[in-house]
Amino acid sequence: MFLLLALAAFGSSARAEELVKASDTDTIVDLARGFGSATIEKGDTTYIKGRIDGTVYAIFFYDCDAEGADCKSIQFYASWDDAVVKPDAISAWNRDKRFAKAYMDNEDDPVLEMDVNMRHGVARANLEDTIDWWRISLEKFKSDVLEL
Repeated sequence: MFLLLALAAFGSSARAEELVKASDTDTIVDLARGFGSATIEKGDTTYIKGRIDGTVYAIFFYDCDAEGADCKSIQFYASWDDAVVKPDAISAWNRDKRFAKAYMDNEDDPVLEMDVNMRHGVARANLEDTIDWWRISLEKFKSDVLEL
């Protein structure tokens, strides 16, 4: 009997962590601020503009409804217009790295992107860890691929 009461008490006091959805821009920008500066930018579309260790990046919202709400995914994005890419570095990056993909854009600038599925929400700690993966990816991309 005591065990059942203890389990019931534990169950009522233990709370499931609230999930963060892609539309929770305030929560996402707050988490991003834990790694550097970040602001919500509004124009034709809403996005987050951030800076980690001197690198400017954006978080874009995708798979949203017609009003730009109820988004299902986000994308981290960074581009460098003043960088030289080490020979064969983009191919090596895409072959050897799992989370962030790289390419040269239409203006021949190197780009790093990382997509995040948030269709059913993710734990706050998981999204914070994802932002840390983005930070690590930016750092490695700058050292392994770019000549700044």
